[in-house]
Amino acid sequence: MSINYAILGMLSARSLTGYDLKKIIQDSPFMPWSGNNNQIYKALVELLEEGWVTNEVQHQDSAPSKKIYTITEAGREALKAWVLSPPELPEFKNTFLVRLAWADALGEDELDALLTGYEHELYLQLAAEEEKLRRGEFSPRRTSREAYLWDQIHGRVLEQYRSELDWIRQLREDLGIHSKDQKGEKPMKYHVVENNNQTIVVVTSAEPPIATGQDAIQLIEACIEHNAGRLIVYAEALSADFFNLRTGLAGEILQKFVNFSLRTALVVTDGSLIKGRMKELLAESKRGNTLRVFASQAEAEKWLAES
Repeated sequence: MSINYAILGMLSARSLTGYDLKKIIQDSPFMPWSGNNNQIYKALVELLEEGWVTNEVQHQDSAPSKKIYTITEAGREALKAWVLSPPELPEFKNTFLVRLAWADALGEDELDALLTGYEHELYLQLAAEEEKLRRGEFSPRRTSREAYLWDQIHGRVLEQYRSELDWIRQLREDLGIHSKDQKGEKPMKYHVVENNNQTIVVVTSAEPPIATGQDAIQLIEACIEHNAGRLIVYAEALSADFFNLRTGLAGEILQKFVNFSLRTALVVTDGSLIKGRMKELLAESKRGNTLRVFASQAEAEKWLAES
């Protein structure tokens, strides 16, 4: 399946910029592309060459100029022809199933840990998709039938996550493996603040410090529980490995925050922690709007409340 036709579909609903297309694809629960810049702009160049889209440069006084892409009649015809072409069957490739295939070598506690980790990821992904729907992600509703189809698509995605969770529960029951997962196994000290109508979870410490991607799930769960899309994490709650990019921990944790659309601020009072590649990473993050580092909670709250 070509991303070009997905882009034509989105442009058939309304004219969009390359950045708009990137965000829609990245936020979509059913489009199978990463939505990186190379994919998007390569496809747009090809669509322009085919004559299926046009673009117009829109100049802005207080921001860089942007290109707005619009589908042509030829593009609409190409989109319709593709929609009518034979559909591809769904694939059931899942790395968890590959692991499970050889899980007989595990002890009961190890198998429980494997199932628990997968359950957590499913639960969080389900919560994230429900939150996207609540916020009203891209969903054309030009006709009642189109609205119905998009609602059914999103409902199908949620149903798949719920079905997978039910399957894991049945698997546990059949194998006689009861979850030994203990909520709060890694005690975190956090509180919730409201600032400019934004709910912010503030994590001041964890004992022992957060040291794995699985630990970070507790932070996400706290945000989901309080319906918060903003997060402040003190450096004291993070292990030293977080600030050493060679360990990969920072990348793993921050990617989870991005996946669940959490805007995050780190409060680091010890400037010596920010050095080398970590300093470069945080400097680069300023280009986006998902991560910042501050010396105080007040500064962090101000940014999160305004962003």
